[in-house]
This record gives sequence, structure tokens and C-alpha cells, in this order.
Amino acid sequence: MNINIRADDTVEIDGYVNAVERLSKPLTDRLGKFVERICKGAFKRALERAKDVRILLNHNWDRDLGGIADGTLELEEDAIGLHARAIIKDPEVVKKARNGELVGWSFGFSDRDVENGEEKGLALREVKDLDLYEVSLIDRSHVPAYDGTLVAVRTADNTKALNISDVTELEIRVTEEEKKEPDKEEPKPKEVDYTKYRNIIAEMKGDN
Repeated sequence: MNINIRADDTVEIDGYVNAVERLSKPLTDRLGKFVERICKGAFKRALERAKDVRILLNHNWDRDLGGIADGTLELEEDAIGLHARAIIKDPEVVKKARNGELVGWSFGFSDRDVENGEEKGLALREVKDLDLYEVSLIDRSHVPAYDGTLVAVRTADNTKALNISDVTELEIRVTEEEKKEPDKEEPKPKEVDYTKYRNIIAEMKGDN
């Protein structure tokens, strides 16, 4: 997840909501534990059908932060997965971004086509098609179901990368415009241990 604090007291956030073809953490429903995999192309088909997808905080519909229809959210499935770019104006979320309290993404959907199987002794749900209703920014009070949501992709010229080899570390940065404002004191972000996130990135790049 890239977090870009802007001079107008908004925050630009981009990153991967889900890396397709990767297993979720073990999840639980009324039938017991299972793992889930979103198949390549599922998000693309969902976005082609959707008139709007909202962006929420922690899946809370009372914390609607914008959406595609508002022009504040862009979603695209690329070679890695579902990529999101959002402009957030909500003061609480901007504060969480400044303090390093946003840890990843999640998403809300309903199944259209699922193939059931087994993976390492757990039930496996392979989601081949879905309806996407919302993507959520996740703070420290929640844990994303997919580890891959904790990384973002950038290239040397700041354009979006399409290859897993271009994955870099999480970062929180401030725009050059805001750095030039002499009368505005920038609050220092809290210390965050990114070891886990770096390990996830290394795994995705095949460095382990």
C-alpha cells in the first residue's frame, strides 16, 4: 500500500486489494475452516458488470469513503490482481494514514461461480466469478484475509508495475508540495515494524 499525504488535507492511497491465484489465510464459516482463492479474470468480469463499487473503512457501510461513481476510486485487475487507487477526504482516515495505522485492504463480494476442492487438508473455494460491492481500507483493529493485500507496486518512474519482480516495500510519503509549506508542521508517523510485510514481498518475488 502506498500512502501519499497531499497538501490539501486529502490522502491518495494505492495498492493491491487482492493478488489473484493466491490462497487466503484459513477462514471460518458455519461449515468450518476453509481457504479461498480468487481466480484470474474474476475481478475483471465483476468490474465490467458493476455500476459502482464503494470504498469503506473496515467493511463498515456507515463509513462510506467514496466510490467509482464519485470519481474517488479506480479499480483494475492487472497481471498481479485487483489494483486500487483512491482519494480519501475523510479526516479520520487521513489521520490514520498519517499515523501509519492503515495496514491493508479487503473486499466484499458475493459468489457467482465457485469450484470446491481441497488444499492441504482444508476445504478450498476457488472463486471463478463474483459480484464486487466494496473494497475496504483495513486499520489495526482488523486483519486482512489475504497477505498479498499488504503490498503495493511501484516502478522507478512511479508508474504502476505489472510484474511481480517490481514489487517494493510499503511506504508512507508526503508530496513535494506539502514539504514546501513552511507554516505546516508535519506530524511524525508512529514506528511500524514492516518485517512481516517485507517477508511477504520476498515470497511474492520468489526471493525465499
